[in-house]
Amino acid sequence: MIHPHTYIHPDARLAENVKVDPFTVIHQDVIIGAGTWIGSNVTIMEGVRIGANCRIFPGAVIGAVPQDLKFKGEQTYVEVGDNTIIREYVTIHRGTSDRWKTTVGNNCLIMAYSHIAHDCCVGNHCIMSNNSQMAGHVVMADYAWIAGFTAIHQFVKIGQNAFIAGGSLVRKDVPPYIKAVRNPLSYGGVNSVGLKRRGFSIEKINGILDIYRIIYNKGLNTTKALEYIEEELPASDERDEIIGFIRESERGIIKRYSKSETDEEQ
Repeated sequence: MIHPHTYIHPDARLAENVKVDPFTVIHQDVIIGAGTWIGSNVTIMEGVRIGANCRIFPGAVIGAVPQDLKFKGEQTYVEVGDNTIIREYVTIHRGTSDRWKTTVGNNCLIMAYSHIAHDCCVGNHCIMSNNSQMAGHVVMADYAWIAGFTAIHQFVKIGQNAFIAGGSLVRKDVPPYIKAVRNPLSYGGVNSVGLKRRGFSIEKINGILDIYRIIYNKGLNTTKALEYIEEELPASDERDEIIGFIRESERGIIKRYSKSETDEEQ
């Protein structure tokens, strides 16, 4: 299963049925789980942990040192969960002393030429489409989807089941369950298609719509909108998730689309 034209450091630990194609380099202190396939010309550097049944396509580089001038060579890691697909020329960098690791969860699809920088945390069942670029310390919750050619500012948080349109520049946090669209990036409604695919009932989707109508359409500031939601809308997991995400946001959340703002930027 290991092609003779590869280099695998003696200290790397590969499960018995890992398949490695030619011209791939695997450094020391690497662990790779059962059933994983690693294509040709892949570089897996020190401190990488890859789960079971992953597929890593040619040209990917996983575990390179972070592009952070504060990094002083400390021992940090990249952790990739089970059943995750990493396509051609993806780069994933090690963490720094901030979080000590960069993580990608289970059942993710990271498409070609995407970049995940140091200390990022990508959840389970996430998709990053081609050429998505994620700066350091970004958090992407479960089932979030980033369309192609999207650039994400450092420290941004993306809520679960959110969808970000292609070609976006993401400077603010994107709350759960919504679509983020237009330029500047703005609230574009609830991600109802994605939620239906995940089995959300019409009642739950409508409940989420009611919450975001209050946040974006009622004319209240964020604090007042959240207070109104807590007082007037019934408790639910989705309600509490949205309220908690917005209250914990340090960068602030994306706004409702405003044509005047777009005109000013142009």
